Amino acid sequence: MTTGLFWIAGAYLLGSIPTGLLLGKLYGIDVRNEGSGNIGATNLYRTVGRKVGIITLVGDCLKGMLPVLLAWKLGLLEPMQAWVGLAAFCGHVFSVFLLFKGGKGVATALGVFLALAPLAVLGALAVFILLVAVWRYISLGSIMAAAVMPLIIFFRPHSPQLLIATVLIAAVVIIKHHSNISRLMAGTESKFKA
Repeated sequence: MTTGLFWIAGAYLLGSIPTGLLLGKLYGIDVRNEGSGNIGATNLYRTVGRKVGIITLVGDCLKGMLPVLLAWKLGLLEPMQAWVGLAAFCGHVFSVFLLFKGGKGVATALGVFLALAPLAVLGALAVFILLVAVWRYISLGSIMAAAVMPLIIFFRPHSPQLLIATVLIAAVVIIKHHSNISRLMAGTESKFKA
Protein backbone atom coordinates (compact mmCIF):
# COMPACT_ATOMS: atom_id res chain seq x y z
CA MET A 1 0.00 0.00 0.00
CA THR A 2 2.80 2.40 0.95
CA THR A 3 4.66 1.58 -2.27
CA GLY A 4 1.53 2.27 -4.33
CA LEU A 5 1.00 5.65 -2.66
CA PHE A 6 4.66 6.51 -3.30
CA TRP A 7 4.25 5.75 -7.01
CA ILE A 8 1.01 7.71 -7.26
CA ALA A 9 2.49 10.74 -5.48
CA GLY A 10 5.64 10.64 -7.61
CA ALA A 11 3.66 10.36 -10.83
CA TYR A 12 1.44 13.26 -9.79
CA LEU A 13 4.46 15.47 -9.04
CA LEU A 14 6.10 14.61 -12.36
CA GLY A 15 2.85 15.34 -14.19
CA SER A 16 2.58 18.66 -12.36
CA ILE A 17 5.72 20.06 -13.99
CA PRO A 18 4.30 22.72 -16.38
CA THR A 19 6.34 21.96 -19.49
CA GLY A 20 4.70 24.54 -21.75
CA LEU A 21 4.83 27.31 -19.17
CA LEU A 22 8.56 26.70 -18.53
CA LEU A 23 9.36 26.57 -22.25
CA GLY A 24 7.40 29.76 -22.88
CA LYS A 25 9.33 31.52 -20.12
CA LEU A 26 12.58 30.61 -21.90
CA TYR A 27 11.29 32.78 -24.74
CA GLY A 28 10.13 35.54 -22.40
CA ILE A 29 6.45 34.62 -22.73
CA ASP A 30 3.90 33.61 -20.11
CA VAL A 31 1.63 31.48 -22.31
CA ARG A 32 -1.18 31.86 -19.80
CA ASN A 33 -1.47 35.44 -21.10
CA GLU A 34 -1.13 34.56 -24.78
CA GLY A 35 -3.47 32.98 -27.34
CA SER A 36 -5.94 30.66 -25.65
CA GLY A 37 -4.16 30.99 -22.30
CA ASN A 38 -3.59 27.24 -22.18
CA ILE A 39 -0.16 25.81 -21.27
CA GLY A 40 -0.44 22.96 -23.77
CA ALA A 41 1.30 22.22 -27.05
CA THR A 42 -1.33 23.75 -29.37
CA ASN A 43 -1.12 27.16 -27.72
CA LEU A 44 2.69 27.03 -27.66
CA TYR A 45 2.65 26.07 -31.35
CA ARG A 46 0.51 29.09 -32.17
CA THR A 47 2.14 31.66 -29.88
CA VAL A 48 5.83 30.69 -29.72
CA GLY A 49 6.37 28.54 -32.79
CA ARG A 50 6.32 25.09 -34.31
CA LYS A 51 9.52 23.83 -32.65
CA VAL A 52 8.47 24.84 -29.14
CA GLY A 53 4.99 23.41 -29.71
CA ILE A 54 6.46 20.05 -30.69
CA ILE A 55 8.87 20.05 -27.73
CA THR A 56 5.93 20.81 -25.42
CA LEU A 57 3.94 17.96 -26.94
CA VAL A 58 6.82 15.52 -26.42
CA GLY A 59 7.50 16.76 -22.88
CA ASP A 60 3.86 16.52 -21.81
CA CYS A 61 3.60 13.08 -23.42
CA LEU A 62 6.69 11.83 -21.55
CA LYS A 63 5.22 13.00 -18.24
CA GLY A 64 2.44 10.47 -18.74
CA MET A 65 4.51 7.72 -20.30
CA LEU A 66 7.62 7.50 -18.12
CA PRO A 67 6.03 6.82 -14.71
CA VAL A 68 3.83 4.07 -16.19
CA LEU A 69 6.75 2.44 -18.03
CA LEU A 70 8.90 2.60 -14.91
CA ALA A 71 6.11 1.07 -12.82
CA TRP A 72 5.78 -1.73 -15.40
CA LYS A 73 9.54 -2.25 -15.53
CA LEU A 74 9.67 -2.63 -11.75
CA GLY A 75 6.92 -5.23 -11.75
CA LEU A 76 3.80 -3.29 -10.77
CA LEU A 77 0.71 -4.88 -12.29
CA GLU A 78 -1.76 -3.20 -14.66
CA PRO A 79 -4.17 -2.02 -11.92
CA MET A 80 -1.42 0.00 -10.21
CA GLN A 81 -0.01 1.13 -13.56
CA ALA A 82 -3.46 2.55 -14.35
CA TRP A 83 -3.55 4.54 -11.10
CA VAL A 84 0.00 5.78 -11.72
CA GLY A 85 -1.02 6.95 -15.20
CA LEU A 86 -4.14 8.65 -13.84
CA ALA A 87 -2.01 10.42 -11.22
CA ALA A 88 0.44 11.73 -13.84
CA PHE A 89 -2.49 12.96 -15.95
CA CYS A 90 -4.09 14.66 -12.92
CA GLY A 91 -0.76 16.32 -12.15
CA HIS A 92 -0.76 17.96 -15.57
CA VAL A 93 -4.38 19.07 -15.43
CA PHE A 94 -4.39 20.04 -11.73
CA SER A 95 -0.76 21.02 -11.16
CA VAL A 96 0.33 21.60 -7.57
CA PHE A 97 2.81 24.15 -8.94
CA LEU A 98 0.03 26.18 -10.61
CA LEU A 99 -2.44 26.20 -7.70
CA PHE A 100 -4.18 23.12 -9.13
CA LYS A 101 -4.68 24.58 -12.57
CA GLY A 102 -3.03 23.24 -15.71
CA GLY A 103 -3.45 22.07 -19.26
CA LYS A 104 -6.21 20.12 -20.95
CA GLY A 105 -4.32 16.84 -20.65
CA VAL A 106 -4.39 15.52 -24.21
CA ALA A 107 -0.64 14.99 -24.65
CA THR A 108 -0.18 13.60 -21.15
CA ALA A 109 -3.11 11.23 -21.69
CA LEU A 110 -1.47 10.14 -24.93
CA GLY A 111 1.70 9.29 -23.03
CA VAL A 112 -0.23 7.36 -20.40
CA PHE A 113 -2.01 5.26 -23.00
CA LEU A 114 1.08 4.71 -25.14
CA ALA A 115 2.49 2.97 -22.07
CA LEU A 116 -0.69 1.24 -20.90
CA ALA A 117 -2.44 0.30 -24.14
CA PRO A 118 -0.38 1.21 -27.23
CA LEU A 119 -2.58 -0.69 -29.70
CA ALA A 120 -5.69 1.05 -28.38
CA VAL A 121 -3.99 4.39 -29.04
CA LEU A 122 -3.91 3.56 -32.75
CA GLY A 123 -7.70 3.57 -32.91
CA ALA A 124 -8.02 6.88 -31.06
CA LEU A 125 -5.21 8.38 -33.13
CA ALA A 126 -6.97 7.36 -36.34
CA VAL A 127 -10.09 9.23 -35.16
CA PHE A 128 -7.99 12.28 -34.28
CA ILE A 129 -6.13 12.35 -37.60
CA LEU A 130 -9.29 11.84 -39.66
CA LEU A 131 -11.21 14.64 -37.94
CA VAL A 132 -8.31 17.10 -38.01
CA ALA A 133 -7.62 16.29 -41.68
CA VAL A 134 -11.25 16.88 -42.64
CA TRP A 135 -12.25 19.82 -40.39
CA ARG A 136 -8.86 21.22 -39.22
CA TYR A 137 -9.93 21.52 -35.59
CA ILE A 138 -7.37 20.12 -33.11
CA SER A 139 -9.92 20.45 -30.32
CA LEU A 140 -12.54 18.38 -32.17
CA GLY A 141 -10.00 15.63 -32.87
CA SER A 142 -8.87 15.65 -29.23
CA ILE A 143 -12.40 15.52 -27.84
CA MET A 144 -13.49 12.66 -30.08
CA ALA A 145 -10.27 10.69 -29.57
CA ALA A 146 -10.82 10.99 -25.81
CA ALA A 147 -14.45 9.91 -26.21
CA VAL A 148 -13.63 6.73 -28.15
CA MET A 149 -10.74 5.62 -25.93
CA PRO A 150 -12.92 4.07 -23.18
CA LEU A 151 -14.88 2.16 -25.85
CA ILE A 152 -11.67 0.78 -27.35
CA ILE A 153 -10.40 -0.26 -23.91
CA PHE A 154 -13.75 -1.85 -23.07
CA PHE A 155 -13.55 -4.18 -26.08
CA ARG A 156 -10.05 -5.45 -25.33
CA PRO A 157 -8.69 -7.43 -22.35
CA HIS A 158 -8.37 -5.00 -19.44
CA SER A 159 -8.47 -4.68 -15.68
CA PRO A 160 -11.40 -2.80 -14.10
CA GLN A 161 -8.88 -0.23 -12.87
CA LEU A 162 -7.68 0.50 -16.40
CA LEU A 163 -11.23 1.03 -17.64
CA ILE A 164 -12.05 3.31 -14.70
CA ALA A 165 -8.87 5.34 -15.22
CA THR A 166 -9.61 5.62 -18.94
CA VAL A 167 -13.17 6.84 -18.37
CA LEU A 168 -11.97 9.42 -15.83
CA ILE A 169 -9.20 10.68 -18.12
CA ALA A 170 -11.58 10.92 -21.09
CA ALA A 171 -14.19 12.76 -19.03
CA VAL A 172 -11.67 15.31 -17.74
CA VAL A 173 -10.24 15.92 -21.23
CA ILE A 174 -13.73 16.57 -22.60
CA ILE A 175 -14.73 18.81 -19.67
CA LYS A 176 -11.49 20.80 -19.98
CA HIS A 177 -12.44 21.48 -23.61
CA HIS A 178 -15.77 23.11 -22.64
CA SER A 179 -14.78 26.49 -24.09
CA ASN A 180 -13.65 24.80 -27.32
CA ILE A 181 -16.97 22.98 -27.52
CA SER A 182 -18.80 26.30 -27.18
CA ARG A 183 -16.67 27.84 -29.94
CA LEU A 184 -17.14 24.80 -32.19
CA MET A 185 -20.89 25.10 -31.80
CA ALA A 186 -20.72 28.83 -32.50
CA GLY A 187 -18.42 28.35 -35.50
CA THR A 188 -15.67 30.54 -34.00
CA GLU A 189 -13.07 27.88 -33.11
CA SER A 190 -9.58 28.42 -34.58
CA LYS A 191 -8.56 25.99 -37.29
CA PHE A 192 -5.17 24.31 -37.33
CA LYS A 193 -2.65 25.74 -39.78
CA ALA A 194 0.39 23.57 -40.52
